[in-house]
This record gives sequence, C-alpha cells and structure tokens, in this order.
Amino acid sequence: MPNWLTNYVLPKIRAFAKKDVPDNLWKRCPGCEQMLFHRELAANYEVCRHCGHHFRIGSEARFRLLFDGGVYRQIALPSVAPDPLRFRDRRRYSERLREAQAALGAGSEAVALAEGEIGGEAAIVAAFDFAFMGGSMGVAVGEALVAAAERAVARQAALIVVPASGGARMQEGILSLMQLPRTVIAADFVKEAGLPYIVILTDPTTGGVSASFAMLGDVTLAEPGAIVGFAGARVIEETIREKLPEGFQRAEYLYEHGMVDRVVPRGELAATLARLLGLLRQPDRAAAAGAE
Repeated sequence: MPNWLTNYVLPKIRAFAKKDVPDNLWKRCPGCEQMLFHRELAANYEVCRHCGHHFRIGSEARFRLLFDGGVYRQIALPSVAPDPLRFRDRRRYSERLREAQAALGAGSEAVALAEGEIGGEAAIVAAFDFAFMGGSMGVAVGEALVAAAERAVARQAALIVVPASGGARMQEGILSLMQLPRTVIAADFVKEAGLPYIVILTDPTTGGVSASFAMLGDVTLAEPGAIVGFAGARVIEETIREKLPEGFQRAEYLYEHGMVDRVVPRGELAATLARLLGLLRQPDRAAAAGAE
C-alpha cells in the first residue's frame, strides 16, 4: 500500500543519487584493462599511468598542452561550401555534418587552428579532431591547412600540424583527393620561407593524410603506440599474402625504420617542441651553446 516512504522519500533518494553520481567517473584502459579515475587520467594528459596507453584527445586539449601556459588564440576556419556534391549514402552528408558539429560545437570541423607561443617562439598549430567524422580530410580541412601555412609565413611563425585522421573524406569524392597536393604545396610554402614545419603523428594517421602533408615535416614526432600508415594492416596482408611484422605501422616501428625522428610521450611534447623551435629558429644561439 503506497505511503509517504514510497511516494516521497524513495523518489528523492533516487533523484539525489542520479544527480550526484556521474556515469563517467571511470574509464577502462584498452591497453591494460585497468579502471582509471577520470581526474587522475586528465591530470596525466589522458595517458594511462599503468601501461602508458595514450587516449585520443581533441584539438582544444592539444592546444592547452602545447602552447606556453596553455594560452592561445583560436583562428577562424575559412568558409567553404558544406556539401559541394550533395552526397548521400544511407544518410545525407549534410546531416552527418550537422550531427558532428552538434557534438563538437557550431562551425567545428575535423581540424582547428590556433596561434601562440611555444618556448617563447611564435607558432601556429593545426590540430585534428578524430571525433569529427574520423578526422577525415575534405575541402574544409585543405582550406584550413592552406590558411595556416599562409598565416605562418605572414607572421614568421613555425607551423605545427597534429594529424589524427582516417584519411580523405569519401563524401566529397575527387574534391577531397585534391586536398592531398594542396596540403603538400602548403607545407612547401612554409619550408620555402625558411620556417619550421613540424608534424606530430597521433593515433591514427592514415590514408590520404599520411600520403600528403603528414609525412613531410622538417622534424616528425609521434606519440607512443600511434598507428601510422596508408592502408590498413589487414588489407596489406591480403594483398601481399604475407604475415606482417609485430608492431607494424606503430610509431615505434616507424622510428626503428627511420620514418619518424622521435617517439615522444604526450607529457614531454611541449618541452620537446620548445627545444626544437629554439634550435631551428635560433641556430646561432644553439651552436654557441653546443660549443660551450
């Protein structure tokens, strides 16, 4: 028979419990299966303290990590036609874009741009958001990277690109493939101006992104365990009919085979970039320090 306990007290207790106990306090590490408390994980740059697994992070977290004091200025992305081919598969491409922007914020894309200082040196960072349609590269991403290169030259700043992408965006067809040569030209534009172009490979960097600007850095760094390659390992095995080596396409494998200059844990990236920019932007001072 209903009474004040069931009608009043219990609903209040349930409401209090739901309000004060979030569902996302813990996250399971895919590397070691340990349960990680969200505050400890955030304090360690979203890296597992037990096995070193690097969780994927978004562009804003990347900017706070890399720029001096976490201080930076966001750069507006160039305006492009949102659905140039009016593409549709199971759903309209325009609907997929709206859904991705609703999750990350109005006007967002697979890449975000920001400027500030790293080690006291002017820098522009283009960081990808894998959460936005797998970080895929379409016209908007190509335009953003071209704009970042032009701004870097105009400001005499280093350009640092942090890809995290599944490759070209299929919904834009040939237009997405055209971004491969455009981003290569953008990288060359920075280099020809005598400015540093540095790439930080993160998990994953694949497809057309790895086949263009991502492998052209003056210095190429990578986060531990990042998958880097063009085609997937299974596709390669089926094509060559051979078993691939252990750790194939991981950052450490690429480092051992000379395709990556250094594998750097996330917590050391800012300091590493600061040292690199000091060497590349002020070579005379670096040479004097080495002579001492």
